[in-house]
Order: sequence, then structure tokens, then C-alpha cells
Amino acid sequence: MSTTTKVALVTGASSGIGEATALELAAAGYTVYAAARRVDRMEHLKSSGIRPLGMDVTDDPSLIAGVSRIVEEAGRIDVLVNNAGYGSYGALEDVPMTEARAQFDVNVFGAARLTQLVLPHMRAQRSGKIVNVTSMGGKVHTPLGAWYHATKFALEALSDCLRMEVAPFGIDVIVIEPGGIRTEWAGIAADKVRAVSSEGPYAPQGNAVADSLSSESTQKRSSPPELIGRTIRKAVDARKPKTRYAVGFGAKPLIFIHDVLPDRTYDALMRRVTGIPTS
Repeated sequence: MSTTTKVALVTGASSGIGEATALELAAAGYTVYAAARRVDRMEHLKSSGIRPLGMDVTDDPSLIAGVSRIVEEAGRIDVLVNNAGYGSYGALEDVPMTEARAQFDVNVFGAARLTQLVLPHMRAQRSGKIVNVTSMGGKVHTPLGAWYHATKFALEALSDCLRMEVAPFGIDVIVIEPGGIRTEWAGIAADKVRAVSSEGPYAPQGNAVADSLSSESTQKRSSPPELIGRTIRKAVDARKPKTRYAVGFGAKPLIFIHDVLPDRTYDALMRRVTGIPTS
């Protein structure tokens, strides 16, 4: 059944940026499908008119079923927010390849596959907006974040190529580059690095990075996820949105510093910021 109300699909909506974005778009009048693996964590969103949707971005049948349900119920998809993701930290030598592949499956391939599934509907409408939530980590690097940064750099490149491909069909591709945000992300990343690099030759770096990620001061400095939700709403409502929005604690300054400093100087700064011993 078709409708003139714009329809949005937001992944990773059970908490943090995804939840904030779903609430923001619902308040703006969108019909919002909030997708995540754990539907029970999204029950409270129903009171805001949001429709919870069980979806695992690493499971193809789950993605196909989710998109089919939306099209059947709402008749269209106007906005896709690829937000599902997590941070896997640890020394490259320590991280098992199974974990490296899992990081790409969630952060890159899940977003790419979901994009493939919604594009035929957006092309038929001759309109749509695809929002890929990358990170300032798609432009800069931090210690022991090799696999995480690799996924975010990849999603940035994917977004740039996709933007050119779909422009003739009236579809915009928007990249959101959050800085430090007050979500579960930092705690998960800290747990990941402790699991693989808290002992052995990389232990001094691993423990320093984990402590930095999970410190109370880091959380206090971080921006609220609602900031990203408002930014995404602004972007999808814009007639001609910017291709990139760097927002949240440290995003713009750190990207600028990375771009102007020599590589080794930037490396030294990051080691100092995260408290990694110099010898």
C-alpha cells in the first residue's frame, strides 16, 4: 500500500546513535522502521510511533525479509541510515582473522548489502537518501584500531563511488563522521582490545588504549548521540545535502590536525593522547 509519508529505515537502532536517529526522524513525521538484532531493546520506541524490526545485517535472509516487509507495509523507502556497527580494537598481530572478517561483515558488507536491496525501490521512485554513518575514524587513525579504521575508510570510499553511481536517479549519498559520542561503542572497543592485547608484547599499548577508551573523562567529553540524530535529520531534510558531516567531540579538529601534520608527528600525538609508553 503506497503512501506519501516518507519512510526511513535505521539500522543499529537499539541504542545510541541509531535510537536517537529513529526518534528524531519519527518526530519529523517520517514512518520509521528501527532495525536491530534485539527487538526487545526497541519495544519502548513503539510509544513514539516507531516500528521495531528484527534484523541482523550479517544475515542475508534477514535483510531481504526486512526490506520486503517495509515495502509491503509502507510502499516505499525514502531514507536508509546504515548505522549498525561496532569497534574491534587490538594489535593487528593479535586479532584473529575471524574477528577481522566479522568487523568487515558488520561495518561494511552489511551496509553494502542493505544498500543493494533498497536501491531498486529508490530508483523506481527517482528519489532517496542513503546515509552511511562512518566516523572521524574514516579519516584519521588511532593506536590499535587497524581493523576498525580499515572498515570506516572502506565505507567512506564506498560512499564516494556510490554517490556518483546513483546521482542520475535522484538519490543522494550522505556520510556522517561522528567524533567521540557517549554510547556503548567505547566500552565494547575497550573490551575487544583487552581480550586480545592485554598480555604479550603489545600489552603496554593495549592496556593504555583500553584505559583511554573506557575512562570517565573520555565519556564526559563525548557528545550525546542526540547530536548525531539531529544532524542526520537535517541532512535528509535538506534539498541538497552536503556529502559529509563531521560532528561530535573532536571530529573536525582531529581531522584537521591529521591532514596538516606529518604522519610521524600525528602518530606521536596519538600515542601521547592515549597514554601509550614511548619505550
